[in-house]
Amino acid sequence: MGITALIMAGGKGTRLGLSEEKPLLQVGGKPAIVHVIESLQAAKKVESIVVAVTDFAPKTADFVSKFPVKIVKTPGKEYIYDMQYVVKKLKLETVLTIAADLPLITSEIIDSIAEDYERCGKPALAVVVPMETKMKLGMSGEYAFTLGDKLVVPTGINMIDGRKIDDEELDQQICVLNHEEIAVNINTIQELEIAEKLFKKTKA
Repeated sequence: MGITALIMAGGKGTRLGLSEEKPLLQVGGKPAIVHVIESLQAAKKVESIVVAVTDFAPKTADFVSKFPVKIVKTPGKEYIYDMQYVVKKLKLETVLTIAADLPLITSEIIDSIAEDYERCGKPALAVVVPMETKMKLGMSGEYAFTLGDKLVVPTGINMIDGRKIDDEELDQQICVLNHEEIAVNINTIQELEIAEKLFKKTKA
């Protein structure tokens, strides 16, 4: 199964209050999006990489042009709309969508998510982490929801059958992974600091 990884890299990052575009924020001496690209390149299941950008992220678009990725400019309406726009424009089939602000993601985690998707047999899979994992790291649980008897939080990683992108409702598998690496996405200065600390810890 050839997977196209779609990195969503067009957000404004307004909550950070910084002039730098969010995908270009430095973690461990590299822009966050570089960590994501390198992990996707190392993943056995990923065949190609597409980066979705908007007018809100011109520096990001210019920066990623030096990598072996396809760049698609989206309308910049909102995350889901822009993701669907790229999937339809490129007629993508098996798609792994990932936010550009997950600098600790590893190729091993990416491959395990792809395997979970293959096994589940459903057209969509959403990856979440337990709320307690976020809390242990000192992070907020924005968009948390109840799954069974636990609170879980979306990670910004999903898989979808692009051929069904226009279906009103897709049968979706929820994949719960207790990995700090996918619990850390950067929306605030505090989360940027947490990412930096955790990066140093994991690479020590």
